[in-house]
Amino acid sequence: MERLDSRARSDIYGKRINRAPDPWRVRSVPYVSIMLASILPVLLVADMMPLLPSLAFLMLLGWRLVRPGLLPLWAGGPLGAFDDLFSGQPFGSAILLWSLALIAIEVIENRFPWRGFWQDWFTAGTIALAYWLAMLLVSGAPFTREMLLVALPQALLSILLYPIMARMVASLDRFRLARARVIN
Repeated sequence: MERLDSRARSDIYGKRINRAPDPWRVRSVPYVSIMLASILPVLLVADMMPLLPSLAFLMLLGWRLVRPGLLPLWAGGPLGAFDDLFSGQPFGSAILLWSLALIAIEVIENRFPWRGFWQDWFTAGTIALAYWLAMLLVSGAPFTREMLLVALPQALLSILLYPIMARMVASLDRFRLARARVIN
């Protein structure tokens, strides 16, 4: 068996050893992805009702459930304020509801420390439904049976989108923790 000389070894392994993720990318990817998800529904405008559920809220739930401990509890405040600026909801509604959602997830995780995908999906679905209902009440529109019926597909879509959002968060997390490349 042929031994590799030191130069060949450094060419093979040198680009992978002692490389750390970019600190800027490690800290910014979760926040930037949530803020981009806040802006995205603005591009898809509907006449009477929004077409999509709050993608930013689902992204926030995804980051909090897929990577627990990454987002601090206070992150719901500034990220909710950013979402309030783009969603058209009364200012402060997302600040309050996002902060309450993060606190609720923290309480659930303290109560049930074991976790699995089904528990995360159930938690995200329950919190997304509560958020959807609270946003309907806060929007100022008359709360009628017809409005509830028209908005129901948005609630179902928010439950069904969680696995996709969790998968997106996992791939963003891999990007976030990827090692920095060295250019020689």
